[in-house]
Amino acid sequence: MEPELRYAKSGDYRIAYGIWGDGPVDLLIAPGGFGMFEAGGHVSLVYPRLASFARVITYTIRGSGFSDPAPLEATTTMEERVDDALAVLDDAGVAKAVFLGNGYSGPDGIFLASTFPDRVSSLILYDTYARWTRADDYPAGMPAESAAKFRKLVVDLWGSGGTIAGMQPSLAGDPLMQRDWAMQERISGSAQQVDRLVRMYFDTDVRDVLPTVRVPTLVLHRTGDLQFRIGHGRYLAERIPGATFTELAGSDYLPVGDDLEAFAVVVEEFVTGRPSFAADDRVLATVLFTDIVDSTSAAATLGDRAWRQLLDRHDDTVNRQIERHRGTAVKQTGDGVAATFDGPARAIRCACAIRDAVRPLGLEIRAGLHTGEIEIRGQDVSGLGVHIAARVADLAGAGEVLVSSTVKDLVVGSGISFEDRGMHALKGVPDEWRLLSVVG
Repeated sequence: MEPELRYAKSGDYRIAYGIWGDGPVDLLIAPGGFGMFEAGGHVSLVYPRLASFARVITYTIRGSGFSDPAPLEATTTMEERVDDALAVLDDAGVAKAVFLGNGYSGPDGIFLASTFPDRVSSLILYDTYARWTRADDYPAGMPAESAAKFRKLVVDLWGSGGTIAGMQPSLAGDPLMQRDWAMQERISGSAQQVDRLVRMYFDTDVRDVLPTVRVPTLVLHRTGDLQFRIGHGRYLAERIPGATFTELAGSDYLPVGDDLEAFAVVVEEFVTGRPSFAADDRVLATVLFTDIVDSTSAAATLGDRAWRQLLDRHDDTVNRQIERHRGTAVKQTGDGVAATFDGPARAIRCACAIRDAVRPLGLEIRAGLHTGEIEIRGQDVSGLGVHIAARVADLAGAGEVLVSSTVKDLVVGSGISFEDRGMHALKGVPDEWRLLSVVG
């Protein structure tokens, strides 16, 4: 789902914003510090999921992303950032919205809800704070020495994707995710712009405003958040009248994968006032997993830059074949891909086509397939069918397309031939499974 990109006028600045969906509730999501929604990638998966029950509006503050740039020496005030939010609401024709503040934008949401309760129907504060840095009466904050190190580290790493380790630790070991993160950093703004914003966020303190928040408020916080410790969330919930506090497992700053669904369910129930029914959709599908053989040694031989370029070509080739065979690419899995198909024969032919197409690149893959019931969870899939396909792929040899007997039985009459590979125990899966290798 691509956003509808628009611009709102806030003083002398044009503020870029995007709209997802057309749900009955307007949900305004403030940028978590830097403009990133335009970049797409795994970050933008949050918005389509929330758009399943709301009209999602998100924007980038002046001086970042696709909004108008600000002078490097300028520091935006909270009033100006609130003005930007109101300008977006006005331009979108929204009288009143649920405001979701994430990370650095939380204080803005607190100020907005207290000052303009006629424009904010309710407030969601996710992994955020009233004051970022430590004080004698605020032990939850970041110590001054740590804050100085953090600021320098962000500036030094900006544009390389290196900040992902502190913000999305579950993704930090994946070079493809780091590349995606680096792209989003570069689109968001320069290192100098980021340094200016970080200095501004360090100086923000809205603790005295908390008792004046009178709109319904939900405080969500990750128990293992590395940037904003759980004490920040507890402090907010204790001092905002009537606030609901929910702790979520995990340490990622932005919700992705299974974390996204857990986050979205809580938000949906708060926003709509009814239980979420979007948790699982069950369908029958053929799941394909591929993996590059000996990728570690190849990467060491080629070096990081050449290996990344080769991976890009590999990914483009794989995605073309998946599209050609009417499949759906679900996610990158290290040096491979997971995809689903509505027909097992198409899935097998796609696996063989991928194997043959990447050989001219000097790459050899292995592939595994299984047909079974899967659960569609937002942009991801899960369930026993997915697990079995992954285990089948683990047992495939170089250049081999290995399938479960379920797949073989469903393609009778397709002209596809197989060689029996015998019975196998699949790790974490009940019973033994007959596996077969595709011939040709």
